[in-house]
Amino acid sequence: MARPRGRITIARHAVQCLMVVLFCLPLLAAGWGLLGLVAGGDGAVATPAEGVFYGSLASSSVAGVTLLDPLGALQVAAASKELGAALLVGALPVVVAYGLIRGRAFCGWVCPVNLLGEGVDWLRARLGIQVPERVVPRRAKVGVAVGVVALSALTSVPVFEAFNPVGAVNRGLLFGSLAGSWTLVAVLACDLLWSRRAWCRSLCPLGGVYQALGRVGQVNVAIDHGACMRCGLCEAACLADPAILEPALAGDDVIVRAGDCMACGACVDACPTGALGFRLGRPPRPAKAACPAAKEERDRGLMPPAKSEGGN
Repeated sequence: MARPRGRITIARHAVQCLMVVLFCLPLLAAGWGLLGLVAGGDGAVATPAEGVFYGSLASSSVAGVTLLDPLGALQVAAASKELGAALLVGALPVVVAYGLIRGRAFCGWVCPVNLLGEGVDWLRARLGIQVPERVVPRRAKVGVAVGVVALSALTSVPVFEAFNPVGAVNRGLLFGSLAGSWTLVAVLACDLLWSRRAWCRSLCPLGGVYQALGRVGQVNVAIDHGACMRCGLCEAACLADPAILEPALAGDDVIVRAGDCMACGACVDACPTGALGFRLGRPPRPAKAACPAAKEERDRGLMPPAKSEGGN
C-alpha cells in the first residue's frame, strides 16, 4: 500500500535536502568546487574552514565549536585508547541535542541514507517487487555498534569509517571521497531486493547509538485511543519497524516509547482519523486499565491483542 505524502513528510524531505545543501554552501561561498575540486590560480583564496560553518556529518565546526559524530568519537577513543577532552566536548552537544529531542530523529530528518531508502521504497513499489518486512532483529544494530567500537580498539583504527555509508553521500559530494560508496550501493540494493530497510532498521551501528539515546527523547508520537480504528495504515508507513507501534495501538501505552522511533511523522501523516500526533514529554508507562477505550474495544473483539514484542 502506498504511503500518503503528508505535510510532515514533505517538511522532513525538505530538511533532508537542506542539510545536503548546507554542507555544500561553505565550499561554494569560498569559490571552491564540489567533489574535491579546489580553486585554481596563484593568488590566495579563502578556505571554507574560515567561515561560520564547515564540515561534514562526521565532523563539523559551527562558530568555532567542533561537533562530532558520537559513534566516530567512540571509535577514535577506542582506537587511541584515550578519551580526550576534545572528543568529549565535540560529541557531547550532539548527544545532548538528539537525546533531548529523540535519538533517531537524526536517522529520520538528517541522514541521507534514509532519504535514499525512501526512494528505494518508491522504486520497489513501482516495480512490484515484494520483500520481507524484517529479516534481522532491529536490536541487532546495538550489538553492531558495540562490535565496531571493540574492533576499533583491537585494530587501533576507526574501522567503520572506511566503509560507512551514512556519510558516503556527504563525503563524496564535498571531498570526492569514495569511502563508503560501495557499501551505500550494497545497502540500497539489499533494500530493493532482500528486505525493506534492513540496514537502517537492523544493521547500522550509528542507528544503534541513536536508538539507545531514543529511550529518553522528549518528542514522541502519542495516540488518541478513542480515535484509532486499527486500520493498519500507520504500521504500513512506519520507516523504523511497525512493531514499535504495537504497545500504543494495542492500548497498553499512550506514546510510541521504543528508542527506535525516528520521529519521522510517517505514521502521523498516514493516520486517516488524526489519532496519532506529536507531543512533548515522556509520561510513565500506564497500567493496562489506563487506556479504557482501547481496552474496551479489545475486550469486545474489535481490536487485535497486543503482539509479544515490547516497545523498548
